[in-house]
Amino acid sequence: MRVVLVYTGLMIQYLVLVGAAVSLFGTSVYIRDILRGHTKPNLVSWVLWAVAPMIAAVAAFSAGVRWAILPTFMVGFGPILVVIIALLKRNAVWQPTRFDYVCGGFSLAALVLWLITSQPAVAITLAIISDGLAALPTLRKSWQFPETESGIGYITPIINMLTTIAALQVYSFSELAFPIYTIVINTAISLAIYRKKIFG
Repeated sequence: MRVVLVYTGLMIQYLVLVGAAVSLFGTSVYIRDILRGHTKPNLVSWVLWAVAPMIAAVAAFSAGVRWAILPTFMVGFGPILVVIIALLKRNAVWQPTRFDYVCGGFSLAALVLWLITSQPAVAITLAIISDGLAALPTLRKSWQFPETESGIGYITPIINMLTTIAALQVYSFSELAFPIYTIVINTAISLAIYRKKIFG
């Protein structure tokens, strides 16, 4: 039994590391496209995408979680790098509209509610709402101006979350909700970027 448990633990660590590596690769390609002037990230989305996962990662780490928190950390670390590079290369930043700011404001409000709630299911739901509202400006931009986005930055998080799901030992709303949401929203943005190539 102990051998089986050790083997399972190693497999979980392996899957988590693979997911993190894939996520880092996607971020590096996205940053390369920013530096080349091909991609202009919407900072309203990317700043908020950085905040929530990093808060969750720090909270989980302080609670004693180790390997399992790596995918969440990477989900936040990638956007931090994107924001820094985009700010350094100022002409690479997409100019936000009123719609972007409204979505960002509601997303921030949902994030605050997530931080103060004591019900896990409610907290996760609010985290998803916050992230989804933050994603709307980028989803809209990807649909209207797909040439300003790099699809690899949204495909690799899908792979990262699939490895997260594969590494789960308990399947519940708390474990599955955010990974499934992440797969859905990144698939939607990827389709918005590549729809003309896929569907002609």
